[in-house]
Amino acid sequence: MSDFYKKILDNNKKWVEDSLSKDANYFEDLAKGQTPPLLWIGCSDSRVPANEIIGAKPGEVFVHRNIANMVVHSDMNMLSVLDYAVNVLKVKHVIVCGHYGCGGVKAAMGNDSVGIIDNWLRHIKDEYRLHDRYLNSIEDETERFNAFVEVNIKEQVYNLAKTSIVQGAWKVGQDLTLHGWVYGLNSGFVTDLKVNISSNNELDEVYQLNL
Repeated sequence: MSDFYKKILDNNKKWVEDSLSKDANYFEDLAKGQTPPLLWIGCSDSRVPANEIIGAKPGEVFVHRNIANMVVHSDMNMLSVLDYAVNVLKVKHVIVCGHYGCGGVKAAMGNDSVGIIDNWLRHIKDEYRLHDRYLNSIEDETERFNAFVEVNIKEQVYNLAKTSIVQGAWKVGQDLTLHGWVYGLNSGFVTDLKVNISSNNELDEVYQLNL
């Protein structure tokens, strides 16, 4: 058994002991069910832990993660998570959270093949094509990269708003708001990109504003 593998097993035991020392019923209460108010759609990057970033406890955030925090309409994994969160858990907020320095977005800006992920990156490349005039006007490469990260997050919020799941929730008057955030790896702070949508009317207004 490798030292690393043994270490993570030992860490689990210590975490259980620490949790029980603070609350003897911690795991019993946790096992009774979950009522999180939030669904987090984030990047798979190991440096972006959803719960820790917002100081949330287990049971407070329902999480879906993939490369570059994408909302792809043919992704049954994402759609299943979204459907359960909206229609069963009745979350009130869905946050799409990307991060500066995202490897998936960076790869989509280039033409090199990086393997099977090329098929996933095609969705991000399509977004660059939609916003190429704006992005190509940014001469500094780092600034352009950061701007594309933000564009990608906004587009995923729009994609989320157009799913039948979210549309259905809004149609029956369900309290559900979508948000777009970007996380700074070098600061720890999140920035609200001001793409907060809670109805079709707001979707039309925000989408036109950011074209």
